[in-house]
Amino acid sequence: MSNEERDYLLGTHDDEVARLGLQHRVWRPRVLDAWRRAGISEGAKVVDAGAGPGWATFDLAEIVGPQGRVHALERSDRFLSFLRGSAERRGLNNIDTAMVDLVEDALPASDADAFWVRWVLAFVSDPKAVLQKLVATLKPGGVAVIHEYLDYQTWSFAPDLPMQKEFIKVVVEGWRASGGEPDIARSFPALLPEVGLRIKELRPIVDVVGPSNFVWRWPASFVETYPQHLVETGQKDRAWADAVIAEFKAAEANPNTVMVTPMVLEVIAEKV
Repeated sequence: MSNEERDYLLGTHDDEVARLGLQHRVWRPRVLDAWRRAGISEGAKVVDAGAGPGWATFDLAEIVGPQGRVHALERSDRFLSFLRGSAERRGLNNIDTAMVDLVEDALPASDADAFWVRWVLAFVSDPKAVLQKLVATLKPGGVAVIHEYLDYQTWSFAPDLPMQKEFIKVVVEGWRASGGEPDIARSFPALLPEVGLRIKELRPIVDVVGPSNFVWRWPASFVETYPQHLVETGQKDRAWADAVIAEFKAAEANPNTVMVTPMVLEVIAEKV
């Protein structure tokens, strides 16, 4: 595999690193709770699959402590550079990093107590193959903790916002056209047993929030950036993107607006 930078859809620049940090802060309470219920604790060896710039990696490294180990697997050299620098500044010496494509490459980890993956399987061309590789990194009885979209189009607003509805439709259509599946978690009840995982817990996660709620900032940060990507790639014109953003900003300024977030499925499973 080349060391050439392989950007994510929204890039790996500083603004995207910051957006992913915001996203993790919104989700952090639920993530920490899921790891705790899965039994991830001091001394554990954990694989962080699709680690990005490392926001979850740092939390895992602090949980497992000096006697544990976190293997951060990521395909972006830019993200890995940020992760390594941040880990050094934080004094986290229990993180191993590897630049790998989860679909194409062998995974340099084995005998792990757990793996963690969030919003990765929905974007890859062969989620079953990725899961098989991740399961192979686990010791018998090792656990998998997964957060993936179950029903992306629960993302909606009251009062209704026509441009947001169109925007969400465009996002979903483009997602599928690129080979991903926004509702990938619907396949998990059948797929996870096929790759050697016994499901222990399934929890749907969806919020209904107003603009003052911190959770609002998670989808909002996407609306603030993705329309620009659609313009830059020639999929939509500037007037359309401006209309999407203007409608959203007007709704955000209205304290009576309510957002229903995209539904995520939380999975805790065990290697058979």
